[in-house]
Amino acid sequence: MTDSPFTIALIYDFDGTLAPGNMQEYDFIPAVGKSNKEFWSEANALAEEQDADMVLSYMARMIQTARSNGVSLRREAFRESGRHVTLYKGVREWFGRINAYGAARGMRILHYINSSGLKEIIEGTEIAHEFRRIYACSFLYDVDGIAYWPAVAVNYTNKTQFIFKINKGVESVFDSRLVNQYIEEDKRPVPFRRMIYVGDGSTDIPCMRLVKNYGGHSIAVHSPRPRARAAT
Repeated sequence: MTDSPFTIALIYDFDGTLAPGNMQEYDFIPAVGKSNKEFWSEANALAEEQDADMVLSYMARMIQTARSNGVSLRREAFRESGRHVTLYKGVREWFGRINAYGAARGMRILHYINSSGLKEIIEGTEIAHEFRRIYACSFLYDVDGIAYWPAVAVNYTNKTQFIFKINKGVESVFDSRLVNQYIEEDKRPVPFRRMIYVGDGSTDIPCMRLVKNYGGHSIAVHSPRPRARAAT
């Protein structure tokens, strides 16, 4: 793909940006018999005790609590959880509206997720098909299809790597060679100046700053309803 003046990338955080609260709170946390406060407190305490990354700690806590409570760790079960996620008003209709707006002006609009939430849950939501790529945390699965270890952990700083992947047209998480390869700015598929980053929290600040520093735009969204503080 070559640089096109008609390609715009809209990049979204998920929790608190497209949906209220944290995606694990809709189905997974109730299924393991925890309150939201209890689960996130345990995950954050584990991170502090082990001096560990909070995202990796919440993923470890998901595996631990699911195993001890007989809750399925299959990819399909996480996707089923995604079907319970409630979106903010207007999100469902947003994609069709903005795509039509862009098309009427000769623009191609690509949508991406860049989230510290779980990719498998997002894949189960009703808007998953709207995204060209979902960059988010995910698990490794054994031969029986059961999650046993983190595959990708997306925290507030390594979120920025996915901005560069979008910029250079590298869709694979695994591929670190192409994303670090020099490409002239005018030959990059999605220049930074044609990116719009949409997020709601402190984990989005590095991405917002990166996009703005290179000529793009960042939009902070705010819910009037308070949300519980979590590792994500």
